[in-house]
Amino acid sequence: MTAIGFPFRKYIAVIALQIVLVMTVLDVTLVNVALPVLAEEFHINNSSAVWIITIYQLIITMLLLPVSSIGDLHSYKKTFLTGVVIFTLSSALCAASHDFISIVAARALQGIGAACVMGVNIALVRLIYPRNILGRGMALNAMCIAIATAAGPSIAGAILSVTTWHWLFLINAPLGIIAFIIGFRLLPQNPDKSMKQPFDWLSAIENMIVFGLIFYALGNFSRNGDIQISVALLSVGIAIGFFYIRRQFRHTQPLLPVDLFKNSMYTMSIATSVCSFMAQNTTMIALPFLFLNIFHFSEITTGLLMTPWPLATMITSPIAARFVERHNPGVTAAVGMGVFIAGVALLLMCGSNPEEWNIAWRMAICGIGFGMFQTPNNIVMVMATPVHRTGGAGGMQSTARLVGQTFGATIVSSIFALIALESNAVKICLYIAICFALCAGIFSYTRTLGHKKDLHI
Repeated sequence: MTAIGFPFRKYIAVIALQIVLVMTVLDVTLVNVALPVLAEEFHINNSSAVWIITIYQLIITMLLLPVSSIGDLHSYKKTFLTGVVIFTLSSALCAASHDFISIVAARALQGIGAACVMGVNIALVRLIYPRNILGRGMALNAMCIAIATAAGPSIAGAILSVTTWHWLFLINAPLGIIAFIIGFRLLPQNPDKSMKQPFDWLSAIENMIVFGLIFYALGNFSRNGDIQISVALLSVGIAIGFFYIRRQFRHTQPLLPVDLFKNSMYTMSIATSVCSFMAQNTTMIALPFLFLNIFHFSEITTGLLMTPWPLATMITSPIAARFVERHNPGVTAAVGMGVFIAGVALLLMCGSNPEEWNIAWRMAICGIGFGMFQTPNNIVMVMATPVHRTGGAGGMQSTARLVGQTFGATIVSSIFALIALESNAVKICLYIAICFALCAGIFSYTRTLGHKKDLHI
């Protein structure tokens, strides 16, 4: 045993989780950078090339809750390992793709693997880490995501400068094999349950249809697609969603965790998460337009100016995790949103011709605020749920993140379509981000009222 009473072999098990988490996050960033190269390789236009990104994210969104439910009912470990195998093999298929259809199909398979991994990641973290240091496990997740986000563009640029685009996917093969071996040997099994329920396949199909239609329609809005088709798909998705949600109330362990929403602290945590990621994505999408088109920085400088945010989040997350071991995580998360708001407000006040350093420290403040928020918020959400429902809770948390990010992207595209003057459009986006962050902070603090004993880990 280590000094903190945490077996060393459990540290090794955590490595498997973090390797695959980095792979799934890094894969989005790498392909984002490589889209122009892939468009040229497969002789397609830029709007078609976006499908290489979209299909991956869409499949993840559609499958997160079903695979989380499978993990709850059967095995988080088996679900995770299945995801690792699918993701690794599909990465090889991406590298072997010879036309646009084949790479889109391979990316869809990658989405299935990524959903299996993301859907049970938090549940496995909860099984591995003792309650008193759970925050450190959550912080490690946040730190690995921040590292992958910050390093992604540089890694993609380095790979493309020395070899072909195929290696953007082939690098997953050795990492996937290592993660599978470690996970197979060391990841824990689910706690024993007296009764196991059958998997609800009808709810899973309804879930995929609902989330698929709604998220595709929202993405189509952000891509300035056909409005009539988008509205029709969104309407059908909402209509089917009504019956889907009604069906969930008849189950004791529903696929969409409506049972967990009876817990006010969990409900507020999900609302907090959605608002925070709407604020984050609205800001992150709007800022490059500010740096490139209004401040007239180069593409390289713009990329460097975006880096202090994830780096600050990476540094702050483990500090926040240690802090909330002795302090209220809900209040800490609310303070984090306050710091984030201050960072965005400072960006709004940086003038018309700022120096690079004058922007960099303001971006770092945004990252510090989000690092203070993210880990404590995840801790509150997880601790508000029973252990045997952690898979569903984790899947819902990931879904909430994707919902927030998608709405953020839709807001930015809508604002830019409505406001002719780009500088005004960026400012409006940042003001909207502040409003959502303020809501997240209020929700985070409000959920602590009456639950102070439950919030101490």
